[in-house]
Amino acid sequence: MKEAERSAVIARPAEEVFAFLANLENLPRWQSGVLRAELTSSGPIGVGSTAVVERRMFGQQIAADLVVTAYEPPRRIVLDTEASGVSVQARVGIEPLDAARSRVTFGMAMEASGFFMKAVEPMVAQAAEADIEASLAHLGEVLA
Repeated sequence: MKEAERSAVIARPAEEVFAFLANLENLPRWQSGVLRAELTSSGPIGVGSTAVVERRMFGQQIAADLVVTAYEPPRRIVLDTEASGVSVQARVGIEPLDAARSRVTFGMAMEASGFFMKAVEPMVAQAAEADIEASLAHLGEVLA
């Protein structure tokens, strides 16, 4: 299993940041490589909510189902997905710094299955690190 994590200070209160991030349909607005995100479950977002996400990765367009596995407003949300032999857990933590700023920590844990996918796991992890940094920078711009 490979893991990557980065943090950034966002100039918004934790509650606003969480509300934006917890709306899974906002994923294309801030997360690098995400082309489309659509809720597939009904009702309010919470543990068990699902969405389908299309993203561009290594020059290919991939669709994957997401499941919310942790939901703790306004502090934490965790999403699990699997696509093309790679399981990914995306974690977002929000820490209030003061009334107007929050520290957002975005991390991913990736695990590949099968011999070929295990061989490319380091490359996937490296791409995820770049994606996390770009996504946090974009999040700061979108919420500015």
